[in-house]
This record gives sequence, C-alpha cells and structure tokens, in this order.
Amino acid sequence: MSEANTHVPAAVEPTPAPTATATAVEATTTVPPTSTTTIASPPEPAQAAVPSPTDAPTVETEKKDKKVEEPQNALTEKFTGYEWKALTELRKTIPDALVKAYEKPEAKTTPIILWGVHIDPTNLVDAKVSVILMKFLRARQESKPNRCKRNVSFRVPSSLSTGITFSRFVETLRWRDEFKVDDACKEEFPEDVFGKLGHIYGRDKEGRPVVYNVYGGNSDIDAVFGDVDRFLRWRVAFMEKSLTLLDFATVDQCIQVHDYAGVNMSSRTPSSKAAASQASNIFSSHYPELLYKKFFVNVPGYMSWLFWIFKTILPAATFAKMSVVGSGPKPIGKALLPFIAPDQLPTQYGGTAEAEVFEKK
Repeated sequence: MSEANTHVPAAVEPTPAPTATATAVEATTTVPPTSTTTIASPPEPAQAAVPSPTDAPTVETEKKDKKVEEPQNALTEKFTGYEWKALTELRKTIPDALVKAYEKPEAKTTPIILWGVHIDPTNLVDAKVSVILMKFLRARQESKPNRCKRNVSFRVPSSLSTGITFSRFVETLRWRDEFKVDDACKEEFPEDVFGKLGHIYGRDKEGRPVVYNVYGGNSDIDAVFGDVDRFLRWRVAFMEKSLTLLDFATVDQCIQVHDYAGVNMSSRTPSSKAAASQASNIFSSHYPELLYKKFFVNVPGYMSWLFWIFKTILPAATFAKMSVVGSGPKPIGKALLPFIAPDQLPTQYGGTAEAEVFEKK
C-alpha cells in the first residue's frame, strides 16, 4: 500500500495517509494508504480528569460472584458508575457475540484484534478492551436524537436476538471480516490517484492525531471514483492507519479537517456520490466514538447548505462535533488554534508548521 502523508509528533513513526476528492460530506469518523511520511512531536497528553467518588481509580466489578479489581488507565478513570455497570453486563455477551459474528463455536474463546487492541473473550478485564467496548455502549446512546448525556443507564442485551449494543458490535465484526479490512490495509494504491487526498499531520493539544481529508486533492474525479470499490478500500485503509496512532490508554479519538478547496459542481458525479454515501455509512456504522471534532474548511457557498441538512438527520451529540469555519488561513486558524498548537498546524490552516507533505507535486 502506498505510504500516506503522515506527520505526527513524537517518537512514533507516522503511518502515512491520503484522502479523497469527495463531494458529499462523510459521516463522523475517518483513515490510510501512503506517500512520504513525516512526524511531528506531539504534545504531552492532557492530565486525566480526577475521577469522582463513583468513578474511583480502583473499580471493582462482579465476575462469577467474586469481586474483580479493574485495571485502569487515564480513559477508564473517566467512566461513570453507570458506565461501569453497563460494561460489566456487556462483557458477559462478548463470547456469544464472537460466535454470532464469525459463525464458529471456537470463536467463543478465540482472541481477536480490533483497532490494534487484543481482545481475549476468556479475559475481558483489561483497560484498553474496556475503552473499546465503551465506545459501542456510548454510540448506542448517541444514536438517539438529543441524548447527549453519559450519566444515563445503558440497556445491555441479555440475549442474542436483542440489544442495540450487542448487535452493533456483531455487525462491525462481521463487516470487517466480509470487507477484508486487513487485506485493504496491505493493498498498494496508486500514488498518482490517492497521494494528495489525505494526510495525517500533527496532534492537538491533548495528543489526538489530526487527519486531513483533502477533497480537491485530485481533479480527476473518474480516476478517484471510477472504481467505487477500490476507493472504499483505500478510504477504509486510510481510516485504519489513523487509528494506529491511538493508544486507547490516553488517546482514543481523532480530529478531522475536511478541506473542500477546489471542489465544484462537476465533482458531483454518480460514482462520487455513491462512494461518499457508502463511505459515510461505513464510518457511522462501524467506527463508533472515534471522532472528537470535525471541521469543514474552504467549503464553497453552494455546498454550505449540506451542513444544515445534517442538523435535521444527525443526533445532537454528533452534530455538536461538527463545525463549518470558512475559508483562508485566518478564519480557519481562529477555529482550529484553540485545539491545535500553531507548530502542529500547517500554515495554510492558520498555523506555523511548514508541512511539505501538503505541497507535494
């Protein structure tokens, strides 16, 4: 797979990433193939909030009538008492979820890897696994319009036939298997087609990777979207590359910047619309709670109405993560700099970083 343009801080060798000339806005969460990769050093992750009495660093949960002390990290320490209770119930269903997803009895005790995290159905008391499973629980709540609060009781399924959280987890595993996500991540994608469409560059002030989807990166719409299946494989690979930069211990979400500079009405071809629609469905269905903020920049006036359409169809919590911030370095910087330090933000977006990967010919 071609190298994606990745400039991420710290000692991590960045995993490259491109994105596409799309004409419709994708749903919340994105990323990478490759090009050249550069890495900036990310700021130290922000100090985790001090847990309340119900979210104490040492949490005990029930397992086979015995008290189990939960291993903790900076992210699990932020879970509420309600969330711990729901998570404990959800864990009981995971072995059966694996059997249902893969349709093999042995899946009940066979470990899997999801977004780089090892999930062993015979030992689910693990901090990073807790973070992953909590994403599906929280997504179940945020799928409801106007339900933004976390401190509500989660309903976790008690059987294989019911339960939104259980079903979504099963569907995600099944989709990954059918789509062959691992194969897509190893595929070589043509640099001349996808090389300018996406970049991962820098981190925000709390250590989250910043992912740029450059929709005007390639004016040859037919080359990008002519083969919709190939575009989707690239898009999923790009998403997966961005997720390799999450440790699920201190950082578990990305910031996305969707750049529409150069996009015009001629970009809206049947194949580009089909690709955007399918990509949107994939990310909203199978990548829950992986997006922190999404900024739409350099959006042509005739497309700004799309943002307001989203308000009528998206849950309030999801819509609250999205912002249309205008065009040009100054207005874009005004919106992004509260979250991203100047040396982590390219100059064309209002920062001071000379990000050469964005200028590649």
